[in-house]
Amino acid sequence: MPSDRMPMTPSGLVKLKQELKRLKGVERQRIVREIAEARAHGDLSENAEYHAAKEKQSHVEGRITQVEHWIATADVIDVSKLSGDRVVFGATVHLTDSQSGDEVQYRIVGELEADLKQGRISVTSPIARALIGKVEGDVVRVRAPGGEREYEIGSVEFVEEQVSSDPE
Repeated sequence: MPSDRMPMTPSGLVKLKQELKRLKGVERQRIVREIAEARAHGDLSENAEYHAAKEKQSHVEGRITQVEHWIATADVIDVSKLSGDRVVFGATVHLTDSQSGDEVQYRIVGELEADLKQGRISVTSPIARALIGKVEGDVVRVRAPGGEREYEIGSVEFVEEQVSSDPE
């Protein structure tokens, strides 16, 4: 996979497209109205509302460019077509902490999709890098900022997350 491509799940791509649609269709229009309203107040050189709206516009246009780039470079991996007991991108992995006995579940996703509170970890995170290529029953040691942890892989599943309607 070329380094300029970004691995992503289909649901991650849908979320990016939804964000782009919102930025272009809602945010951009709102800022145009704010600029028009601020212009109506007269002298633009000392018009704080105008300058604030123009700054917001710059941020939104920058974000649109960024999201369009991410969509263009997405390497979408269809998790529903994967199977087996080996940990790869897109896998949902059930782990048991060898020290505490606590059970955790992580889904390995692209960097833009990572959300620890949702149990989604980046494929580039220390724990994901330690898990990739391992199979059910393996014990892995993970060097994380909080110290070294040891986990046993209980199971590996491949289930695609459902996201409400693709905007395209």
